Amino acid sequence: MRITQGCFSFLPDLTDAQIRAQVQYCIDQGYAVNLEHTDDPHPRNTFWEMWGLPMFEIRDAAAVMLELDACRKAYGDRYIRLTAFDSSHGWESVRISFLVNRPAEEPSFKLIRKEQAGRNIGYTTVVG
Repeated sequence: MRITQGCFSFLPDLTDAQIRAQVQYCIDQGYAVNLEHTDDPHPRNTFWEMWGLPMFEIRDAAAVMLELDACRKAYGDRYIRLTAFDSSHGWESVRISFLVNRPAEEPSFKLIRKEQAGRNIGYTTVVG
């Protein structure tokens, strides 16, 4: 099952040239770019591990691509996501986020529904 999270998730994987173009766009907008990785891509898992620190004040996408290359060498068997944070007043939020690396074999998830007391329904996710 192909994990679909973030922008571009329903498109084929981006090439490095396409990733570089997106990174340069983010830099041109003044966003801080950072890389995160995880082996648990469940949509409810919002705590991905950061690769280094957010890259503020970067002016060239090449610096981000070097960090991405190093992250891929260390964690090529994990999901790697690039996020761009807009720190301008009124936004202070992630503006764009997309996967830049996937493991060779992606897990599938099965949702188990469980009736609970009252009108509550619980769901459990199992990696299968």
